[in-house]
Amino acid sequence: MQSFDVSALYEPPFVSRRHLATDRVAAESLEWARGQGLIGVGPSASRLHRAGAAELAGRACPRAPVARLRLLTDLFSWLFVMDDICDDDGLGSAPATLAPMVAALLDVLDRHGGPTDTGAWAGPGGPAGASTAWGRPVGDGVHPADRDTMAGALGVALADLCRRVVDERRPTLLLRLVSQLREYLLALLWEAANRERRRVPGVAEYRQMRRHTGGVRPSLTLTDLAYGCPPDPARRVDPALLALDDLAVDLVCWCNDLFSYRKERDAVADPHNLVTVLAAQHGRGEAAAFQVAAGWFNDGLAGYLVREAALVAHAGSTVTPYLAARRAWLRATYDWSMRADRYAGPAGEPGGTQPPHRLEG
Repeated sequence: MQSFDVSALYEPPFVSRRHLATDRVAAESLEWARGQGLIGVGPSASRLHRAGAAELAGRACPRAPVARLRLLTDLFSWLFVMDDICDDDGLGSAPATLAPMVAALLDVLDRHGGPTDTGAWAGPGGPAGASTAWGRPVGDGVHPADRDTMAGALGVALADLCRRVVDERRPTLLLRLVSQLREYLLALLWEAANRERRRVPGVAEYRQMRRHTGGVRPSLTLTDLAYGCPPDPARRVDPALLALDDLAVDLVCWCNDLFSYRKERDAVADPHNLVTVLAAQHGRGEAAAFQVAAGWFNDGLAGYLVREAALVAHAGSTVTPYLAARRAWLRATYDWSMRADRYAGPAGEPGGTQPPHRLEG
C-alpha cells in the first residue's frame, strides 16, 4: 500500500552502530523476563523475542558497558510486555481494570523497588498475605480474575529494575527515572479512557501525552546512564536542552507511529497514532494524513539539527555525551523500526521497500 510507504521519511543523518554484545544480551534479557514471570513458554515469549529489545538497545548504546546495556534492554522488555498487555490483550481499553495494576506498580516506584511496609519483598510469591498466583507469566492468556498475577509479575520485574538503578548510586538519575515511569503509567490510564469512550484526542493533547505513553523518557534516562555522563542538574533545566529533549522524544514517537500505523490499522482501530489524530482533526483521508505525519517527522528532524547546533554553540563540549545519546537514539529507532517484526506488514515488510530519503546533517 504505497500511500503508507515509510520511505517518505528522511533517514536520520547519523552513524549507524550496533553493540558487539547485542545477541548475547538478547538471550540474557529473554531469560530475565522469563525468570521474573513476565513471559512463559508460549505466545508471550515469541512476541517478546520478535520485539527485538536488545536490538534497539544495542543500537542506542553501541559502546556502553554490557551491564548497563542489559539494564536498558531489560527496561525495554518490561515496557514491551506492558505495552502488549494494554494494546493486544485488551487491558488498555478497560481503565477500571487497569487502575489497580497501575496503583500496584506506582507503589513499587514509590519504594524504589525496596521492601513493602510490612518488610516483605515484592518477589515471586508476593508480599505477605498476597495470592500465591504471583509469579505466573503475565502474557499467556491470563484470566481477568487473575489480574493481580499480572501486576505481581510486572511489579517483581519493575522492582528489580529499580534496585539495579539504586545500586548505580546516582540518586538524581534515580528520581528522574521513577518520575518518568510514574508519568508513563498514569498516561496509560488516559489511553485506556480514550479507548473505552472511542475518543480521538486533539493534536496538541496527543503530542503532549505521547511523550509519556511512549516510554521514551525513562529509556533516555537509562541511555544517559549507559553513556556515563548524564547532564548535571543545572544543565538539565537549560531551556535549550529541554526543547531539544522534547523534540527528540517527539521524533522517536512519531517514527514509531508511522512504522506501526499499518499494523495498528489492520488489527483494530486505535485513536493513539499521529496519523489517526491528524486525520480526525483536519478531516483528511488516511493517506493524506500519513503524508502530513511524515512531513512532521521530516521537518522535526531538520529542526533538530538546527537546535543541536545552537546548543553546541551555547554549551560547548559539556553536552557532547548527551547529544551523542540522542543522535544514537534517533538512528537506532529508525534502523530498528526498519527491521522489527513488531511493525511488519502483511508480507513481512515494515511499510515500504523504496530507498529512504536522506537528510544531510
